Amino acid sequence: MNISILGCGWLGLPAALELMSKGYKVKGSTTRRDKLRQLEISGVHPWIVRVNDRIECSPNEDFWEADLILLNIPPGRADRDRLTDFPNRIRLILNKSLEYKIGWILFVSSTSVYPKSGGMMEEKDAGARHTSSESGEILLKCEKLLNDCEGLDVTTIRFGGLYGIDRHPVKYLSGRTGLKDPAKPVNLIHRDDCVRIIAEIVRQEVKNETFNAVSDMHPSREEFYTSAARYYGLDLPEFQKENRVPDEGYRTISNRKLKERLNYRFLYPDPMDHPPIELKNS
Repeated sequence: MNISILGCGWLGLPAALELMSKGYKVKGSTTRRDKLRQLEISGVHPWIVRVNDRIECSPNEDFWEADLILLNIPPGRADRDRLTDFPNRIRLILNKSLEYKIGWILFVSSTSVYPKSGGMMEEKDAGARHTSSESGEILLKCEKLLNDCEGLDVTTIRFGGLYGIDRHPVKYLSGRTGLKDPAKPVNLIHRDDCVRIIAEIVRQEVKNETFNAVSDMHPSREEFYTSAARYYGLDLPEFQKENRVPDEGYRTISNRKLKERLNYRFLYPDPMDHPPIELKNS
C-alpha cells in the first residue's frame, strides 16, 4: 500500500516512520522547505504541499499517487479566517483525491467535536449538542463533508489532547494561579499511542469508522497538572478553591469502541504515569 501523509510534522513524521517499519511506502508533506531535509533523512519521500485557495504541490503531483491519504493538517485555531475557511481546504483535498482515484482517507480530527459537558461521550454523541469550541464545529462539518463523499472510504480518529517526548500541557499551566475547573477530567493521549493506533487502523484496513482515541484514565485537572509539575520539577499550578467536587456534567471521552474494534491496548493508559519528556524553553 502506498501512503501519502498530508502534514508530516510532530505527529505525521513518527506515524510515517512507524508505517515504513511495517513495510508501507510513505510520502510526506510539509509547508516549509527547511523541513524537507529532515523528511528525506528519515527516509520519507518529501513534498512541499500548501492548501490555501488552491493546492500547490512541489516538485510534482506524484504526492497524490497513493492508495491512502493520512489527512493530518490542523484547522488553524489561532487564525480565525483560516479556521472558518478550513472546510473549503478539505473540499480541495477531496477533489484532488477523487481526481487521482485515491480510495481511502484517514482523517485526524479531535475530541473538540463534543460539548464541554454531558458525562461519558461516545462516537455517536457528536453533533447532538454544541461542540466545545468553534474549531470543534468546523471539524465536525469537515467530518461530514468527508463521510458524505461518494466513491471514497473515510476513517476518522478523534484524538484527545496530545502530549509526548517534547510536548506536555503542564508547561503552559506551570506557576499559574486562579485556574478554573480543578475537578474537570482530562482527556489525553500520548503521541506514541496515536502513532500505533494509526498504524493499526492501516494494518487492519478499518474503513468507514469513527474512533475516539484517548487514554483509559481521566484524572482531574488539579490532580494531573499538580502531579505532572512535581514530577518534571516545574512550579506548581494553583487552582481555584471552589468546585473541587467532581461534577457529573463534566465531559469524559470513551475509548471503548477503539479498544474493542482494534483489540488495542494502550502503551500509556494512565496520564498519571508520567513518561520521560524533554520540556523545551521555547
